[in-house]
Parts: sequence; C-alpha cells; structure tokens
Amino acid sequence: MHLTLVILAAGMGSRYGGLKQLDGVGPAGETVLDYAVFDARRAGFTRVLFVIRRDFEDQFRTQVGARYAGVLQVDYAFQAVTDLPDGRVPPPERLRPWGTGHALWCARAQLAGPFAVINADDFYGRDSFERLARFLAEGQGGLVPETARCAMVGFRLANTLSEHGTVSRGVCELVGRRLERVTEHTGIAATEVGAGRRYSGEEVVSMNCWGFSPAVLPLLDRRLRAFLAERGADLKAEFYLPEAVSGMVAAGEATVEVLETASSWFGVTYREDRPRVEAALRSLVASGEYPERLADS
Repeated sequence: MHLTLVILAAGMGSRYGGLKQLDGVGPAGETVLDYAVFDARRAGFTRVLFVIRRDFEDQFRTQVGARYAGVLQVDYAFQAVTDLPDGRVPPPERLRPWGTGHALWCARAQLAGPFAVINADDFYGRDSFERLARFLAEGQGGLVPETARCAMVGFRLANTLSEHGTVSRGVCELVGRRLERVTEHTGIAATEVGAGRRYSGEEVVSMNCWGFSPAVLPLLDRRLRAFLAERGADLKAEFYLPEAVSGMVAAGEATVEVLETASSWFGVTYREDRPRVEAALRSLVASGEYPERLADS
C-alpha cells in the first residue's frame, strides 16, 4: 500500500518572513522538516505532498523538495485565498490563508489513497509516524457503516509546552480510544501545568498529526462550504482542520481513533525555543534514535 504524507507548508512564508525556519537545528544542520520526512520514510510512507503557496514555489522546490526527490515521490498542491468551492469569490480585503482545513481541501485532487497530515515546522517523533502507518495499513472504512475512519496522534500536554511563552492546544475528550471532541484552549503557560495546577499535564492534545482515508475529503468539502456560508465575510476567520474533524465526529460522519504517544512534540514557537530544540535533537542522536547525518541514511 502506498502511503502519502501531506505536509501543510503554505503558512511558512507568512509566519517567518520567507523560509527562515529551514535554518538547521540538527547536529549536521538538519531542519525539523528533515526529521519528519526521515521518520515517515522509515515508517513506510512512499510519497510526500507539500501544500504550499505559489509565491514561494521556486524557492521551496529548490531548498526543500529537491532534498527528498531521490528517496520519495515528491508532489505539490497549492493553497490560495481565491481557491474556493464553486468559484466563490473571497472578500477583496481578505489576504490571509483560510486555515489548515482549507489547505488540505486544496490538495484533495491528489489524494486517492490513505494519507497522513502534519504541520511543516513541528517535530512529532518516530513513534507518531509508525502508529499512523500501522493505522492506515489496516484498511479503509469506518468503525460504523458509512463513516470515515480517521486517526489522530495524541500527545500529553506536558510534552508540548514552551518555557518562553503561552501556547494554544486542542484538548481532547475521549471515550476509550475514540475521540469525542477537541476544544481549543488558549494562553496555556508552563507554570499552569503540573500536580494541583490548572492542567495536570496528562491531558491528551491534538498537534495536527492525522491519519485519513479519502472518505474524509467529501466531508471536508461539505464543512468548508458551510463555513464559508456562515463566516466567509469575516476577514480573520480560519477553517481549522481539528475543528472540521471534531464537527464530523459530532455529526456521526466520522470516527477518530486516538493513537496516544509518549513522544515529545518540538516546535520553535518562540525564537528562545531554538536552543531547547537543538539540545533535544542532539540527545536523540546521541541515543541512537537518529544518525549523526540524516543525509547519509
């Protein structure tokens, strides 16, 4: 079975002013994205589909895609503010992308088989990709007839924090291993997490690490249309993938199996996070989890 890894990268330029987050954080100059692709490849993924913007296509193909062309099939989809269902026209003042759910919608024509979805600038760990690959290889179809079968890698809240500022996290409500709801919590500080505090740290949170069958795509299309009908005139509204999936679950359209992992999530949310990420990667290399140079493997 051919497994595709969809990497949402259309926001890279707007968040960082170009592709500066591709600066190396690994011991041999590897980027966070390099580790994600390495982990996905050894878990059994054979194709990577980058969702990017047209305005940095040439730079992205040269600086990013070319590095993986020899080991994986590399393809591209493009997210644009004007790419909407039925030729709908966005408000003239709308400049920002429509969010992660819209980014995946823009890639729909290139997804005919099982696929995983991740953010371009997050470190998820080997275990996350192995769990997703096993789930996707198990077959399609829902746990309930006529439902889309999905998966989400769930991280412990304590493993996803920054010491240098607050974060927003989608806190999950579970019934057994099934996802019931994702609720966005904003402004979570590391000082609020621990025994006897606001958060225990054991809460399961979504970090936009998903596994889907193609059956989810028409459901996503339906929810995007409803979102645009209700909030399309709001210049700041975004169609987020976790909220879309949560809505599918609530409507009985999809089932989501939560694949809990003890892995730590890394992300350079703040500039001050970088030394911590560099130290964590050095430790993983020293433990033998990764080779000293990913390019040699």
